[in-house]
Amino acid sequence: MNTPEFPETPASGTTAPPASADNRRAITAWPALRTLAWHRPLLAATAAMAVLVVVCLVGLLVDPRSLTGAPVWAKPLKFSISVLVYAASLAWLLGILSARRRRLAWWIGTVSTIALVIEMVIIVGDAALGITSHFNVSTPVSATLWSVMAFSIVLVWMAALVTALLLFRTDLGDPARALAIRAGTVIAVLGMGLAFLMTGPTAAQLDHFQGIAGAHTVGVPDGGPGLPLLGWSTVAGDLRIPHFVGMHALQVIPLTALLLEVLARRVALVRPPTVRFRLLSVVIALYVGVLAILTGQALAGQSIVRPDALVTTLTIALVAAVAVAATLVLSAASRAAIPPTDAAVP
Repeated sequence: MNTPEFPETPASGTTAPPASADNRRAITAWPALRTLAWHRPLLAATAAMAVLVVVCLVGLLVDPRSLTGAPVWAKPLKFSISVLVYAASLAWLLGILSARRRRLAWWIGTVSTIALVIEMVIIVGDAALGITSHFNVSTPVSATLWSVMAFSIVLVWMAALVTALLLFRTDLGDPARALAIRAGTVIAVLGMGLAFLMTGPTAAQLDHFQGIAGAHTVGVPDGGPGLPLLGWSTVAGDLRIPHFVGMHALQVIPLTALLLEVLARRVALVRPPTVRFRLLSVVIALYVGVLAILTGQALAGQSIVRPDALVTTLTIALVAAVAVAATLVLSAASRAAIPPTDAAVP
């Protein structure tokens, strides 16, 4: 069945014609938000998280308690914002899958919604009680809740992985846009997977067990000095940083593709699909490089605000390589845009 938001291959089995040689084909529009098959449970979760953000902000203002060196409502606030963005993004991704995968998409979204809600109920409930939720195995009840949270997030990760695989079997239209959506989803799955690095007990916890098995920071106990609101450690490595950066490739890279498409309507140099595809490849390489550097830095126990010579050198080299690659892409596009000179008149 053909629908405006789910175009299918013609009955003859032939694919859509490729872009013309002069690359003047109009850029196909993104599916209109109102026409997508939005996943309603995920949209409901998005709305609930928006309300929870307000509740957490009020909690920050009226509740003076702190937990592991941060306001007790800081973690629920960060997680409610994160879940809000993720649920909305996943609802959109599932909506652009082909119609014949609609039933599977519904199950992916529903399982994700249930798992995310369970996680948030535990996080908010523990915050209200003034106890830590993550890595807490100090009592049978806390250990059970932590196990439930861990199982829930594994379900969310597996659902994201299946979504990524389905996107590789879905016609997403413009090649650059397809690259951005698929790469953003795959990198997000990798970023979510980095959370598993936090779940093992540290050497200090094994030597002096106090009911906590796992940590965000590397080299020092959780709860030390950190960046405002984010809480990322300013004195040691923090695995939350690459986890955060990786997860949000799901939004950053597709938005970059959208910005390039908007720019292409005004700048002829980036209008050809091949140019935007190559530029997005450069952006993806930059994103993956940054994620790798941040992960290595965190595992080495090094603070994000105090990079050593190696991290600084790698970062400068990465930025320089990306700048050169982008320049080469644009230079090649500029040369291709110049029409050949007429043959000399005898």
